[in-house]
Amino acid sequence: MENEPHRTVSHRSEQQKKQLLNRLNRIEGQVRGIQKMIDEDRYCVDILVQITAIQSALKNVGMQVLENHTHHCVANAIQSGEGKEAIDELMKVFNQFSRT
Repeated sequence: MENEPHRTVSHRSEQQKKQLLNRLNRIEGQVRGIQKMIDEDRYCVDILVQITAIQSALKNVGMQVLENHTHHCVANAIQSGEGKEAIDELMKVFNQFSRT
């Protein structure tokens, strides 16, 4: 990864990290809730509603990470002359992310 220095540095503030981790912890709790709902043979529609909520929450976390990556990692790569590679990587991950 020596050819890809934009991968080696995180530009998330401690506050951003804390917010992302808190949100992921809540999502983890929601997943455990779905496990309990399945164990208790809860109504399928109720389970599906919770799954949709989790998918939305994960998508929001992903968008926050993608936004941070674009503003910091990609911008820094462009400034250091490695913009094409960073943009290619960004487009690849964006295409993968947008399919979910």
